[in-house]
Formats: sequence, structure tokens, C-alpha cells
Amino acid sequence: MTNRKNRNISELFILTGPTAVGKTELALRWAEEFDAEIVSSDSLLFYRGMDIGTAKPSVSERNRVRHHLIDVAEPGESWSIHRYLEESVRIVDEILARGKRVLVTGGSGFYLKSFLAPVVDPVEIPEEIEERVQRLEKEGLDTMVRELLRLDRSAGESLDLQNPRRVVRALERCFATGKSVQELRKEMEEQPFPFEDFKTHVTLLLREPEELQERIAQRVDKMLAAGLVEEVRSLLGRGLLKNRSAASAIGYREPIRFLSGELSEADLREKIIRNTNRLVKKQRTWFRHQLPGARELNLSGRGEIDPAELFV
Repeated sequence: MTNRKNRNISELFILTGPTAVGKTELALRWAEEFDAEIVSSDSLLFYRGMDIGTAKPSVSERNRVRHHLIDVAEPGESWSIHRYLEESVRIVDEILARGKRVLVTGGSGFYLKSFLAPVVDPVEIPEEIEERVQRLEKEGLDTMVRELLRLDRSAGESLDLQNPRRVVRALERCFATGKSVQELRKEMEEQPFPFEDFKTHVTLLLREPEELQERIAQRVDKMLAAGLVEEVRSLLGRGLLKNRSAASAIGYREPIRFLSGELSEADLREKIIRNTNRLVKKQRTWFRHQLPGARELNLSGRGEIDPAELFV
């Protein structure tokens, strides 16, 4: 651990891990002990009113430590990685100027990676191409994938073709540049990014699968008891469906289906639990491939963790 009295202002501390692993309380305790402010890298915490389904830190928890990039947008307002990056650069500079440490925490891979590597490119998408891709999007994922493979036969080697948002992004950039997905990715990875001169300390929190599954079930029960369905009903009145990313998030898409009559009350709980467990599997894969140098800390079988253990 860096000596508290000799801060290196070019340091970032990153605490991540799968959903329900226990990031929030450990992040709070570390930030309190080591005089840090917290920058969220959870893409759903941006939105006001999305509280229960995201397990958003409570007001009392946020009063313990200053948090950033929480409750900064309305639920119907979509945030982009470009906007997130601009805001995070400004916020990190301000935190360091106050003489405090920066603790980044969350489990949204794309936003988390923006502190570690380039994630945005300078490609400008003309309006006509946006409209063209929107027409393809209306025809469904299969149509978009066929068109992308027509443009770039190797696209499936480096892109998750089951992820609609990534397919849309790839289509726009392939149309705009005439380049392949791999060429565009290589160019992006070679460009500079705002935090490349920072020393980063990354800790990945883990638990044994059975324990994490139990924690997920308990968490879903608490959310439903706390009024998740009513939260979603309120959010629908505030334009949630305009934000496709937020409306399709686990913990929100299931209550939306329930409220529309597509899902029974009996199935609601099990659907959220099942989808969350699937998400955790994807998160583990992402962490393994995208954070190969992260320090792993398995919390299973451990008592209370000394915050000093998080970064050594």
C-alpha cells in the first residue's frame, strides 16, 4: 500500500468484481480509511430513480464517502461512453486537486476499461449511416449480423455477434470507414487515452459460485420486498423505455415484462435470479480476459476484511 502521507497523484485504485460479490461496503471502508472519493463505473447508477434494481449505494452510504457519477441523468436519457470518459477525466482531476485518492468501483466492463485502455475511437458516423443502421436494427439482430458479415467475413472472430449494441456499433463504423472490425479495433488500441500515464492498482473480488448464487437470491428477495416492481412502474412513467440500454438491464427488463403481462408473478423472482447468474458468468469471462493482471481476492470463508488488504 502506498504510504498515506506520500501520495502519488498519478494513481488510480480500481475495485471490481461480479454482481453481489460485496463491492459497496468494502469500497466505502477503504475510501474512509485511505481518504479517497469514489467514482462509479456502474452504467446503471447514472440514472435517477433506478435505485432498488441496481442496489445503488444509499444516501447514508454516500454521506460516508463522496461519490461521483451517480444520479447524473434521467432514466430516459441515454449516456454514452464518450460522455462518461469526459466526466471521469474532469472528476479525477478535481479529486486529485483536493489531495485525495481516487477509488473507481463497479462492474460494468466497458466503463471500467476506460480507465485502463482506449475504448473510444475518433470515427464520426454520418447521419445517413445512423439512419441506415437504425433501419437494419428494426429488422432484428439476425439481419444486422448478416449485413455485418457481408461487410467483414471475419467479424465474428473478434466481436460478440449476440450483443446487439456491439453489432450496431460495428456496423456503423464499418459502413463509415470501409475497414474491418479487427482493423478498427487495432487502430483504437494504438491511440492514446486519458489515464495512460497513471499507475493503476486493480483488485478483483471473487466468491465461490455457490456462495455467490445464494447472495444473488437473497439480494433479489430484498429488492422485491423493497418495492422493485413499483420502482419500475414509476420509471416507465419517466421515460425508461426510451433508454434501451437501461430498460433491457437485468432487474428492470423482468419487471417490465411482468407489468406488461408477459411474465407471471410466480416467474418474476426466478427469472431475475437466473438472468443475474448468467450475467455473473459473463462477467467472470470478461474479467479473466480483460483484467489479466488484476489482484484476485476471494472473500469466501473470510471474516471481516481489513481495508488495507484490498491493495497491497
